[in-house]
Amino acid sequence: MEEGTKFEYNSVRNCKIKGKGGFRASSFIYGFVALDNIGFVANMVSMVLYLSFKMHFDLSGSANTVTNLLGSTYLLSVIGGFISDTYLNRFNTIVIFGTAEILAWALMTIQARYSILQPKSNSLEGGIAVLFYVSVCLLALGTGGVRGALPALGADQFDEKNTKGAVGKYFNWLLLSSVSGSAIGVTIIVWVSTNKGWWMGFLISFVTTFLGFIIFVFGRPFYQLQLPAQTPPLTRILQVIVVAIRNRKLQLPDNPQQLYEKDSESSEPKIAHTNQFRCFDKAAIVPKSVEIREWRVCTVSEVEEVKIVTRMLPIIGSTIIMNTCLAQLQTFSVQQGYRMNRHFGSFEVPAPSVPVIPLLFMCILIPIYDLVFVPFARKITNHPSGVTQLQRVGVGLVLSIMSMGIAALVEIKRKNESLKNPLKPIHVFWLSFQYAIFGIADMFTLVGMLEFFYKEAPTGMRSLSTSFTWISLSFGYFLSSAFVDIINAVTKRVSSSKKGWLDGQDLDHNNLQLFYWFLSILSCLNFINYVYWACWYKYKSDDHQTSPDGNVLPKSASVSRVPFLKVDHVEN
Repeated sequence: MEEGTKFEYNSVRNCKIKGKGGFRASSFIYGFVALDNIGFVANMVSMVLYLSFKMHFDLSGSANTVTNLLGSTYLLSVIGGFISDTYLNRFNTIVIFGTAEILAWALMTIQARYSILQPKSNSLEGGIAVLFYVSVCLLALGTGGVRGALPALGADQFDEKNTKGAVGKYFNWLLLSSVSGSAIGVTIIVWVSTNKGWWMGFLISFVTTFLGFIIFVFGRPFYQLQLPAQTPPLTRILQVIVVAIRNRKLQLPDNPQQLYEKDSESSEPKIAHTNQFRCFDKAAIVPKSVEIREWRVCTVSEVEEVKIVTRMLPIIGSTIIMNTCLAQLQTFSVQQGYRMNRHFGSFEVPAPSVPVIPLLFMCILIPIYDLVFVPFARKITNHPSGVTQLQRVGVGLVLSIMSMGIAALVEIKRKNESLKNPLKPIHVFWLSFQYAIFGIADMFTLVGMLEFFYKEAPTGMRSLSTSFTWISLSFGYFLSSAFVDIINAVTKRVSSSKKGWLDGQDLDHNNLQLFYWFLSILSCLNFINYVYWACWYKYKSDDHQTSPDGNVLPKSASVSRVPFLKVDHVEN
């Protein structure tokens, strides 16, 4: 089997191409991710200050612009995932979008370097506005497109059926690469940006991203690449919906085995029938005097693919609130840090460098989790990753609740001390508690979601499926912007001062702590919602499946009668 071999949709790769794939191939991806995040994360945490001081945005305007930028970036990952699953392979998709990202950093460097390209007041208009919005749109498109295809490309280098827990380990080390690069960025690049000039920070980001891109391209001979399927995944989903609607008046057979499925000679593996979403089963009914062909009759496996994607939707929705909380640590918490004592001896820590605290925690905890906790938990649960992906996400949601509660308490203390004596603010170290807890939460949730969406997705749409993780992030950032605007509008009407909780630029005269309490309570309600859907979710591999030769694959084991605690796959 040669590199670039075209697999059928939802085909399973049971053998490894000699000399390709494995951790050697993924090491190029780790290097690219680390170098790319040096610039991206550093500038995203400091962008709120750049917009305030250089582009003259107000407090809520700068925060909303950053969250909208991040939201657009992660939302556009869907485009990268869709293209890599439908038209191009994942490598070529990353090359195209990576070029757009590099160009964006170049434009941002030019605008930050020359004052003539910056607004003189709080009025961003004309050619200056065009340059600014073109550069940030290119950054969102390029960065989002890369993230839509890159995680799945790395996971493709491993045969999860023959290598125990390899995919889970890959995602753990992918996160470690990301946070390692981010830790370097939020210390070195942020210091350069705030002390030597924003243009220098953007220039370093351009250089590191370009170097990471070169490393990624050099790994081309070692990657296992799959070409897109002949039938685009979204087309297959649409086919099932259209045929199910057309057959809506037909009676479902009592025996699901009477539904249409290809014979055992087909090279495509078969997904066992499930009783959830029976309305879709009508797409697999063969009406009398109807020729079996596309857009007329669908197979049971095609119907089950749609059911899998449908089952994922509540999981995506119930993780959005956590990412709304994450947005606060990249906006308002940075502005808190700017008004606190940031001196460690004679050295003054830049406010945007405060997020290095959770990043350092994660750099230490991820290897411990992967090398110590996973093998220990695997002995108890017999699960390749130690715990299921949904369990891991649930732990992260609980920790995010705690983080927002602590953030509210810290803001109360900061505000009280600042009003008593503005010349003696509390130390920025107080922010480390909320950052550290949320960093651990992100470690659990992000990897859990990436692994969950990759493993559960039909093989032919794994890039698009892993981009569901970024969709959750995107909606979280957009929801943060919406919450800020809505809460400001509502509280402005009901408060005696006619001033919103987050209005203006002075945190000492705002009510940021109340916003944190609001998010903490909302996160508690969201966790209850998540537990319900996690218990309801039925893992794809909980069912008997048939291999291409027609043999029945074993049903996965369970360590609990509660679906939320079931293992999703057991490898021998």
